Amino acid sequence: MKVLLIGTGGREHALAWKIASSPYCTRLFVAKGNGGTAEWNVPLIPDQPSSVLAFCKSETIDLVVIGPEQPLSEGLADTLREAGILVVGPGKAGARLESSKVFSKAFMEKYHIPTAKAQYFLREDYDEALLFLMQQPLPVVIKVDGLAAGKGVIIANNHDEAIKALDDIFHEDSFGPAGDKILVESFLTGKEVSVFILTDGKNWILLPEAMDYKRAREGNLGPNTGGMGAISPVPFFTQSLKNWVSENIIEPTLKGLREENIEYRGFIFFGLMTDGEEARVIEYNVRMGDPETEAVIPRIVSDILPLLKDAASGNLSAPALEISPRAAATTVCVSGGYPGVFEKDFPIQLHGKHQDILYFHAGTRMSDNQLLTSGGRVMAVTGLGDTLEDAVKHSPEGADAVQFEKKYFRPDIGTIY
Repeated sequence: MKVLLIGTGGREHALAWKIASSPYCTRLFVAKGNGGTAEWNVPLIPDQPSSVLAFCKSETIDLVVIGPEQPLSEGLADTLREAGILVVGPGKAGARLESSKVFSKAFMEKYHIPTAKAQYFLREDYDEALLFLMQQPLPVVIKVDGLAAGKGVIIANNHDEAIKALDDIFHEDSFGPAGDKILVESFLTGKEVSVFILTDGKNWILLPEAMDYKRAREGNLGPNTGGMGAISPVPFFTQSLKNWVSENIIEPTLKGLREENIEYRGFIFFGLMTDGEEARVIEYNVRMGDPETEAVIPRIVSDILPLLKDAASGNLSAPALEISPRAAATTVCVSGGYPGVFEKDFPIQLHGKHQDILYFHAGTRMSDNQLLTSGGRVMAVTGLGDTLEDAVKHSPEGADAVQFEKKYFRPDIGTIY
């Protein structure tokens, strides 16, 4: 099977690593990839659907896996499916679960999916939004409607922070068109867990869960990022809670998509807040998470390539995945200054190897046989272990072995806050 994987991050390196290990994979291409996927990279640009389609036809691609949210929201999957190509990833209609927070909130309310109460406002509704914010209990959550690379959520602990967030979005245009609408949500308390499924729109397979560490600094401090690390499994995600989520969140979501006549073939990521017995949806993502993928994929023993093909063709009927009992902890090495302004093109050195440490490249590139930094999140280092404690020990050991100027990583990945 010839596979084209779209994306450039650590998520895509982890998926490529897993897909390439399948005996069914005869050729893998990654567009446009990073330094870790160099052996598979092709210089395709996902926001040029005609070029992607032409490549698929010329290389007789059997399956396309779309990693990031942007090309999904722009309808790349629709273009390819219309040409008869199998795709893992929803079309533009299904991608609205992530690309529009207002749409997804209305969807959850319509289909009685547990979530936080919210009100939305347009850019021209500034005065009404300000009045509403001042009346809300604190902390309060402000979300931009559109895609914002995981950074479009502001938790305001006081009214001054809420006003500043509103001004930044509506007056300073800090998120561009993504901030033309906002949601103001009540703040959910509990613990966060990321739940993933692979679905053909009817049937679905539950993947290992993960917990993401979004804050930039140790102790869960600092601004939100795209993700500083992850662990899997999650100690508090019990079998009873798993069953509750399946019945009250996953099944109603798929039923709602069918009732809306939205064909959905791909991954769904449920970002949940739980009290240990029940859960509410913080947000949907229409792809695998990053860096959660780097902790989840190494725990999957099953060959995922046939399952990806079955999901893309609408024939997903396989039994549950075989999951390793071993644990994974992922620490992300980032460029100094991230998630704000940071420098690029620093040489990267990897010192030492360990059988229980995996290196998934994110913001890296190759230049004249030298690996260089090229993004904010540079390298996701996954430690494996027979227990979560072992995995948590190995991950920062691996992060220490990644050397580049102004490197930073959180040393507390694995702590349950």
